[in-house]
Amino acid sequence: MLVVEYGNDLIVIDAGGKFPEEWERGIDLIIPDIRYVKNRLSKLRGIAITHGHEDHIGALPYVIPQLEGIGKIPVYGSPLALGFAENKLREARLEDKVDLHPVEPGDHVRLGELDLEFINVTHTIPASYAIAVHSPAGTIIDTGDFKLDPTPVMGAPTDVERLRRLGDDGVLALFSDTTRIETPGRTPSEQVVMETLDRVIRDSKGQTLVATFASNISRVYMVLEAAAKYGKKVAVAGRSMEQNVRTAIQLGYLDPPDDVLLPLNEVLKLSPERRVLVVTGSQGEAAAALARIAADEHQKIHIGAKDVVLISATPVPGNEETVSETIDNLFRRGANVVFSSTEGRVHVSGHAAREELRDMLEMVRPQYAVPIHGEYRHMALYRDLAKSVGIPEDRVLMTEIGSIVDFEGGRGAVRGRAQAGSVFVDRLGDFEPGKVRLRTRDDLADDGLVTITIIVDAENGKLIAGPEFVTKGLSMESLTGPIRQAEQELKRWLERRPEGEPEVGYLVSQAKGITARSLFRKTKQRPLILPMVLEL
Repeated sequence: MLVVEYGNDLIVIDAGGKFPEEWERGIDLIIPDIRYVKNRLSKLRGIAITHGHEDHIGALPYVIPQLEGIGKIPVYGSPLALGFAENKLREARLEDKVDLHPVEPGDHVRLGELDLEFINVTHTIPASYAIAVHSPAGTIIDTGDFKLDPTPVMGAPTDVERLRRLGDDGVLALFSDTTRIETPGRTPSEQVVMETLDRVIRDSKGQTLVATFASNISRVYMVLEAAAKYGKKVAVAGRSMEQNVRTAIQLGYLDPPDDVLLPLNEVLKLSPERRVLVVTGSQGEAAAALARIAADEHQKIHIGAKDVVLISATPVPGNEETVSETIDNLFRRGANVVFSSTEGRVHVSGHAAREELRDMLEMVRPQYAVPIHGEYRHMALYRDLAKSVGIPEDRVLMTEIGSIVDFEGGRGAVRGRAQAGSVFVDRLGDFEPGKVRLRTRDDLADDGLVTITIIVDAENGKLIAGPEFVTKGLSMESLTGPIRQAEQELKRWLERRPEGEPEVGYLVSQAKGITARSLFRKTKQRPLILPMVLEL
């Protein structure tokens, strides 16, 4: 998320969600903390979307409810990006909280003193934009996710002529994608993936499964073209994939050849060699179609010998283990698995490599370069690249989440930090800033849980029954001797207590302390201890 503010006008560019790492237990999505925007709600003029990937629209269902008080929120983007966003908002019953405004490449939108210009760029999803924000202070450009692919499978190439003209007119600052700066040269064209898909679908003697991201409409297009060429039929499996394909067809981004795209039930009636199934789960997600197919837990799709599974993606950092497990299970079913380790042309990135990032700098010729959308090492390497094309080091502005980049008087600098960070969304849709819940879940996962039930007389506090221990998640060594010993220590203390009106809070505190000390002495574990005192 990028916030652009000038005078009394403020816009937001993108509102993305990030999937959690494996250790971030119980978290379904990570979204931006938008307190800075909420505190300036009267200045908000709208949200602009660069493209329809999850990391650019995934937070919208959580951001929009926080922006109440100024009427419907205007949202601008390509028809495809807005189509995907609308699906998410409709599921959250928020479609009446926004005004969606589709824009085409070259369109301008005036929002107060800010003039937004949408510029076509090539990415792994069609209808992706860079956004130039023109203001009295100058022009800044957010590249969005881009590469300079001269032969995209879908859509037009990046509009380099318009970028050059903007450079001629003068650009104050370029906010650039940096994620692939470590990769020398240029990112290959999507055409190389199409060649691989064509060959795999042509040669398959069984059913063919292609796994990719649910929003990767370009991959679906390639599969449809190859299947039509070889007389095969295509179905998609996975709720999000089905929804996105339906949206892309309705908006005219996909136009399947006659009778090639069919419902899953109809395709499964065909002989295996005539079936091509496009499924979700290229990152090994447990609930996605591919993982369930690999574990033979899918209700409809089953695989075996002669079947081919092509995983048209590379593992996102942090997902390597889940992807590996899925691939292992596919091999166990007898499938021929085609993936990045065996065939390097199953996927190409949608992000610019080093030479393309250099080209962008040389086309735009900004006064200031601001690397974003990458790890800090990516931004540091981008700083070196910017220096190599003549941008002084003090004009490459290094930022962190929440950094305020100020261009007051035409001079750029990082001046302070806004309230910002990450907000964690759990599977119930509850969200909060900070990592308190994560720490509690880590403690439970590492050391387990002990519940203690104690029953005492309500009048004199005498022990009637218990303490009864129930444990979850403790090591095997803790389940016999140490637990029994802790139980006996607590029981002795309870029986030695003088009779009198029971003080429940005191009993809970002592039960927790005695048990914790006893278990730690024997096991070095610190489980979460929950005593319950009942009065009869």
